[in-house]
Amino acid sequence: MVKKRQFILSLIVAVAVTAVLTFTFTNFLSLRLGDKVIISKNDYEIVKESKKLLTLKKYIDKYYLEPVGSGELMEGAAKGMFQALEDPYSVYMDEKEFKDFNESTSGTYGGIGVIVTEKDGYVTVVAPIEDTPGEKAGLKTGDKIIKVDDKEVTGIGLDKATTLMKGKKGTKVVLTISRENRAEPLVIEIKREDIILKTVKGSMLENGIGYIRISMFDQDTGKEFKKALTDVEKQNAKGLILDLRQNPGGFVTQCVEVADELLDKGIIFYTEDKDKNQVVTHSKDGKINVPFVILVDGGSASASEIVSGAVKDRKAGLLIGTKTFGKGLVQSVEKLGDGSGFKLTIQKYYTPNGISINKIGIEPDILIEALEVKEGQNPEEVKDVQLDRAIEEIQKLIK
Repeated sequence: MVKKRQFILSLIVAVAVTAVLTFTFTNFLSLRLGDKVIISKNDYEIVKESKKLLTLKKYIDKYYLEPVGSGELMEGAAKGMFQALEDPYSVYMDEKEFKDFNESTSGTYGGIGVIVTEKDGYVTVVAPIEDTPGEKAGLKTGDKIIKVDDKEVTGIGLDKATTLMKGKKGTKVVLTISRENRAEPLVIEIKREDIILKTVKGSMLENGIGYIRISMFDQDTGKEFKKALTDVEKQNAKGLILDLRQNPGGFVTQCVEVADELLDKGIIFYTEDKDKNQVVTHSKDGKINVPFVILVDGGSASASEIVSGAVKDRKAGLLIGTKTFGKGLVQSVEKLGDGSGFKLTIQKYYTPNGISINKIGIEPDILIEALEVKEGQNPEEVKDVQLDRAIEEIQKLIK
C-alpha cells in the first residue's frame, strides 16, 4: 500500500515536472536555437506577409543615397498601413501626434479649434468648436482646407494637416478654403489661442424654457450636462432645448450619459463588428419630466447623432434643424509601448430601429434651414430661426 502511494506520488511529480519543462521549452528555450529563432505558425504567416517590406528595407539600407534610420522607415510603414485602409477615421500617430490628439480631447492646447475629417480626398471641416478662433473667423461645416500657410494639405493625411494648424497661442496661421457656391478660394488668417474645452453651457430663456448647449462630448460632458440640467430644473423649467448644432461628437460613453437623462428604459444604440457580433447599449429607468427638442445641423456628427438617433427613433422628443453629418462608425483608440498610438474603426453603430446613418445622416422631424451670414456681417446680428422654431414647438408641447 505504501509502495503504491509512493508510486502515485512519484507519477504526479513526474507529470508536473514534465509540464513545467514542456512549458519552459516551448515558451523560452524553443525560441532560440543557436542563431535561429523558432516562432509560432501564426507569427510565421505574419513574417511571410512582411517579407516584401523586409526586402525593400534591405534594398534601401544598401543603396539609398542618403542615410535613413530604421525607426523612420518603420514609422512610415505603420502610417502607410493605416492609409491603405482608405478610412479617414483610422490613423496611426507617432508619439508627438498621439500626445497632441489626447490634448485635443481633454485639457488645453494651442490651435484654432476646428474638427476636421477627410472627405473625397480633402481635409474637410466637420465643425468649428464653439467660442474658438476657427468659429470667430467664420469657418463652416463643409469647408475644404486646401492650404495651411503655403503648404498644400490635400492628400497629406488628417494627422499632418491638424499638426500644421496647431501652434503656440498668439501665432498666426493662414488657411486657404474652398467653399461651396463660391468660385474663388477664400483666404482666412487666424490667430491661434489656447483652446480650453468647456463643452456644456446652460441658461434659462423666456417663458420657463431651459436651454443647454453641448459643443462636443469630452471626458466630463456627461457630468457637466447633469449639473446644467439640475440648474434649469431648480429654476422650474417647463421645457428644454438641447442644442447639438455644430457638435462634432467625441466620447461615446459621455453621449450615453446624456441620452440616459433624456430617455426611459430602452435601447440607445447598438454596434456591430466585422464578425456581426452585436453589443446593445441601453438607457436606464427614469428620464427628465419635461418635453424637449434637439437642435441639429450638418455639423452634428458621431456621438451627437447617437443621441439624436435614439431620441428620434423612440419618439422621445423633436429634432429641429437640418440633416446631420452622417458618421456612424466607432473607433478604438490604443496607445503603444513607445508612446505612439492609433485610432482604428472597429464597429458600425445603428439606431434603435436598426438604421445605419453612416454617410447618410439623420433627417430632422422639422426641417429649418439656418439663415446665411453674409460676408462682413456679424453672426450675432443674424436671426436664429432654428432656435426660434424650437421655442415655438416647446411652447406648444408645454400647453
